Amino acid sequence: MESVKKKSIIEAATKSFALFGYKATTMDQVSKIAKVGKGTIYTYFATKEELLKEIINDISIEMNDVASKAIVPGNSFVSNFNAALNGIVEFQEQHELTIKLSQEVKEIGTPVVVDALQSLEDEICHFIEVHIVKAIERGELRQCEPKVTAFLMFKMYINLVNDWKDRHAPLPKQQVASLINQYFIEGLAKQTKS
Repeated sequence: MESVKKKSIIEAATKSFALFGYKATTMDQVSKIAKVGKGTIYTYFATKEELLKEIINDISIEMNDVASKAIVPGNSFVSNFNAALNGIVEFQEQHELTIKLSQEVKEIGTPVVVDALQSLEDEICHFIEVHIVKAIERGELRQCEPKVTAFLMFKMYINLVNDWKDRHAPLPKQQVASLINQYFIEGLAKQTKS
């Protein structure tokens, strides 16, 4: 019974955060949507921030699952990188909460939300880092700093997919993949001796 109530609270908070943002959501709203007393929420979550962290953790697990399912054993690192990040970006674009939280960061800069979205980004970068290490071990990429490389690759991808379209026509996914390969991956490719 307790896990059902906790799940109901998490779902209600997710809905409220997606509709009103973190800052405008109150525990009263969450309790009404969840159909539980406000005290019940505090049984599971000491603060609204703790509740958001739990939701972000759940989203992180879902995103990791989406990215993992996009990876095809035997495909190149570049192909899998693009497939995984395409999946993550599509997930975020369809997930109302991440959209609302991103808007809140841009418009208000709520520190708790900034931290929450940063933790999502850190999870994505860690996912990429793990796959860079595997690609190095397979001899597909030359030695590099996997953590730094993952960060740079993620930022480049996000800038080409999201930020570029704020100023120019959106780039097709294949062109983004080609640009990442041209400007980034070819510099990491294992050097062949001629």
